[in-house]
Amino acid sequence: MDWSAVTAEDLVDALREVDWSTPPRPVPEFFSRFTVPRSYSKWTSRLKCNLYYYRTNYFILIMFILGMGFLWKPVAILAAFMTGLSIAFLNDSFAVTFNEKVTRTVRQFSPHLAAKMRPPITPVLRGRPSSKRSIHICGRPRWVFVLFFSAVSCILWLTSCSLLTVLWALLIALFATVLHASFRTPNLKARLNTFREEFRAVWRNYSEL
Repeated sequence: MDWSAVTAEDLVDALREVDWSTPPRPVPEFFSRFTVPRSYSKWTSRLKCNLYYYRTNYFILIMFILGMGFLWKPVAILAAFMTGLSIAFLNDSFAVTFNEKVTRTVRQFSPHLAAKMRPPITPVLRGRPSSKRSIHICGRPRWVFVLFFSAVSCILWLTSCSLLTVLWALLIALFATVLHASFRTPNLKARLNTFREEFRAVWRNYSEL
């Protein structure tokens, strides 16, 4: 896959739609081989490739650094958790999986309430949905939960008085992520993974015809 042709918008869309339920890459693989990129184009391609391939590892790394920054402030840790959850809801796979698990759990206690939590049915015209299927969580649009958890996290950040600390921790976490993604050499698994994603995308488009 030619990562130099992938724009930042394409990468964000891919990270939003890709499945995040897969476990993180092994630690020995994550810290196995580092080299200096030969050119600016090689660096940008490697950066985008590693951000996509090691996405779960980077997310855990950022949450770990934020957690270490607020080790003695439980309110700030809760705020970091709420922030991470609101960001995770932006991913389609996570939102759908979260909705299914919550609905399945509620169904065990109240089937009637679980029925109300189902997403609305998208009308179908000529065998195809009339519009792109929107993501719902517990029967509500996804943006409701994103705004709610974002507002709660902001209130908790203000309550804990740790805005300066979170900025420093976030900068360190982002710097560590970019530094690793810049020097970590893409391995064969990453290349095979991108080829598999390309095949899935082509097959998905073919099946929709």
